Amino acid sequence: MQWSVLNSEEQLTSILEKSFMKPQVIFKHSTRCSVSSVIKTRLEKDTVPDNIDFHFLDLLAYRSLSKKIAEDLNVHHESPQVLLIQKGECIFDESHLVIRMQDIIDEVTH
Repeated sequence: MQWSVLNSEEQLTSILEKSFMKPQVIFKHSTRCSVSSVIKTRLEKDTVPDNIDFHFLDLLAYRSLSKKIAEDLNVHHESPQVLLIQKGECIFDESHLVIRMQDIIDEVTH
């Protein structure tokens, strides 16, 4: 998996704009959380669809950006968490051990 590192509000704006052409996923990761590390590894080992862009946010380094994402997309903050964004809106999110690549794929294809 090739993560695009998310570390600025400008990048978030770009992700939201790109979501009108292609689904975007933000993975909110805590480097201090073992569950988050397990989920990150699981996602990286799964087959990654070409029709979705994946972005990685280090929650500890970019806490204020994480809060902005939660506010802008109207989602409750969790960690770890995946947010699937289409047409500028979060249409699906999962957190903790229930995060699965197949769920993301299913949401995009249904």
